[in-house]
Amino acid sequence: MGHGGGGALSAELTRHLFLPAYGGETLAGLADSASVTLGGARLAFSTDSYVVRPLFFPGGSIGDLAVNGTVNDLAMSGAVPAYLSCAFILEEGTELSTVGRVAQALGAAARAADVTVVTGDTKVVDSGHGDGVYLNTAGIGLIPESVDIRPQRARPGDVVIVSGPIGQHGIAILSVREGLTFGTDVVSDTAPLAGLVQAMLAATPEIHVLRDPTRGGLAAALGEIATASDTGVVLDEGAVPVPDAVATACALLGLDPMYVANEGRLVAFVPRTHADAVLAAMRAHPQGGGAVVIGECVAEHPGMVVARTGLGGTRIVDPPLGEQLPRIC
Repeated sequence: MGHGGGGALSAELTRHLFLPAYGGETLAGLADSASVTLGGARLAFSTDSYVVRPLFFPGGSIGDLAVNGTVNDLAMSGAVPAYLSCAFILEEGTELSTVGRVAQALGAAARAADVTVVTGDTKVVDSGHGDGVYLNTAGIGLIPESVDIRPQRARPGDVVIVSGPIGQHGIAILSVREGLTFGTDVVSDTAPLAGLVQAMLAATPEIHVLRDPTRGGLAAALGEIATASDTGVVLDEGAVPVPDAVATACALLGLDPMYVANEGRLVAFVPRTHADAVLAAMRAHPQGGGAVVIGECVAEHPGMVVARTGLGGTRIVDPPLGEQLPRIC
């Protein structure tokens, strides 16, 4: 299960098995979406699969994730998402009413994200060999000519910004799956981020890196960026926004919010000279109202993320090995 968690085991599987098998410079970039040129147009292309359990949870469903997850992967390259494919893998015996609810949620999410599902597929597996409904979506979008956003572009001096509070999606899934309560309802943050990204690019096209911290959370996303760019990252741990309910849940369960999945947040690396303009644009958008600066990119300790603690010390934020909470997306 750890190989699907978005951490070190996932990276090992990708680098040592899939990359040698497939080859190609574009794939080797390991971005959230591939940037390719076709007929003179710059396209972002991405695919993702969804195996979340349960299918419905506070704030969303597998249908919402299947749209928002792929839309957000496209948006992390600065693209304007346009079209999706969708494949349903159904377990024999799954109620058609359940499949219908998922399909309706997916369609509503696509309309909200201003994308169109244009092709799809359906497969059915034997009872006991699936878990109700699995989904796969792929998407394409157009990348503006002036935009070059990729993890390798992080530079010392860049300001690190997160678009809002972290950890809500993973804790929302856990609360339903395990029947836990934490004094208040925790709702998934699943949301499309393409509009927020376009607002940021309107403030300046000089955004170096965007990443949505899904599996493995903020820690995994920052670690991947530090490794890809051969730079270090220094965080102000106290500046990282963690809702009280998420902090309480993590304290009770022995989890670190930095490693808990998000489905409607992004982290941005922006030149310091443009940080104020980008931050203002983010805070003016519904999906970025909680945006804050949480750290900076540095030349020291390349490939490593370090957090300054509230006690005045520092700690290394290691990449996760596997997944604290399996099957959260």
